Amino acid sequence: MPALPTPPARIRDIVVVGGGTAGWMAAAALSKVMGTQAYTITLVESELIGTVGVGEATIPMITMFNSVLGIDENEFVRETNATFKLGIEFAGWRREGHSYFHPFGQFGVDMDGINFNHYWLRWMQAGGGTDHGRFNAETEAARQGKFGRTGDGRSPGLPNINYAFQFDASLYAAYLRRYAEKRGARRTEGQVVKVERNGQSGLIESLLLKDGQAIRGDLFIDCSGFRGLLIEETLQAGYEDWSHWLPVNRAAAVPCAKVEDPVPYTRATAREAGWQWRIPLQHRTGNGYVFCDQFISEDEAARLLMTRLDGAPLAEPRILRFVTGRRRKSWIGNCVALGLASGFMEPLESTSIHLVQVGISKLLAMFPKGGFNPLITDRYNAEMEADYVNIRDFLIAHYKITEREDTPFWRYCKSMSIPDSLATRLEIFRTRGEAMVVHHELFKEQSWFAVLMGQGLTPVDHHPVADLLSEDELKLRLAKVRTSIQDRVNGLPGHQQFIDKNCRSAAG
Repeated sequence: MPALPTPPARIRDIVVVGGGTAGWMAAAALSKVMGTQAYTITLVESELIGTVGVGEATIPMITMFNSVLGIDENEFVRETNATFKLGIEFAGWRREGHSYFHPFGQFGVDMDGINFNHYWLRWMQAGGGTDHGRFNAETEAARQGKFGRTGDGRSPGLPNINYAFQFDASLYAAYLRRYAEKRGARRTEGQVVKVERNGQSGLIESLLLKDGQAIRGDLFIDCSGFRGLLIEETLQAGYEDWSHWLPVNRAAAVPCAKVEDPVPYTRATAREAGWQWRIPLQHRTGNGYVFCDQFISEDEAARLLMTRLDGAPLAEPRILRFVTGRRRKSWIGNCVALGLASGFMEPLESTSIHLVQVGISKLLAMFPKGGFNPLITDRYNAEMEADYVNIRDFLIAHYKITEREDTPFWRYCKSMSIPDSLATRLEIFRTRGEAMVVHHELFKEQSWFAVLMGQGLTPVDHHPVADLLSEDELKLRLAKVRTSIQDRVNGLPGHQQFIDKNCRSAAG
């Protein structure tokens, strides 16, 4: 009887390279899901190496991440000086003086097997109102500065409120560090000066630190930022540059003093060579000008940002430099890259932290027991590529679909070529009002609808099922939807009122 093959050695030692949001999200999730009885989790970071830390706004999937960790939401909000977020307001993107809202929730309710958007389009095309935001609870709550948790079953028939958070990213990383260390993860201070690899397999075996300490591992997670210490400098994954479609490559960032109660949404204001973010926290407001240095200098962008703050600046503007795109592979051998080490998508739709979360969840789902199966790593890389491409196309649409031609930057964006995948989606939306979203994609029909309509791409037709209702029945159903949304929003407290009662921070 032939001998059974010897199974590969079990993976036990996990090493995370780099702290910040990505590193401590990874350490926290691993310490919770995999535990530290069968595994060691070591995070290596240096206080001498700063983190980018501009991703202060999130999208609703982060509530799932916090739920997996078992985090108390009110405590988390207090500890990170967070506020709640119902969506993003886009000011000046279609044209100067125009604004629209991209909410986190559905428009209306699906009827007869098709999306509510088609019924609204029929109504609008027949002369009804043009404000689709009136049929979305998050939009109406944002307009009135209201927020509340829903979904407790005490208000049957009323729409739920979907939300995310706006928080201090450095405080979030610190919060997760405390969480991970409490569960057995270990932090090692030090700078990596050498990466040792196995001469035969090419797998990473250990990291040599500046103080001479060696950190051995079986699985390495690269959270070293844009540098990509392991995934790029060591393993040479390669980088797919998307800056010809998403040309912004700089950001000037600065916090300013709080001058009013925080609104429950992020604002993105189109500027002459890019756009400006405004993220209200409990204790301050985050601001940044994301721009392309081919159309404006770093000094001029920083100067303009400082003139456009709501309150007194709390620091000097910091310049961040980046190239939009992704590593050609996020997982090579025994190394998985997360966060900026994996790629960079500008924070226009607050997807940076989400991509970290996605990378972690896929890693946990495909976690190797012993050895590294190339079929699994190929699957991981293919799924991460699909996620990046979906977000890429969604971001490009914000720039491409516009009436603006008032500056060289906007003329470039309006006339630039776009990926075939996006061109096809835009044409389908133009002809019949749907984006043909597939299951795995982050941005669903309501997101494409909100942004494309907001940018000025109005469909010429809608799904034929929407024509089957009589005009009176259509008006009655729309009226019922509108009433349920009004009732929901009327029952919500003010955003600041909710924070004061449940989760006000010491600095708020």
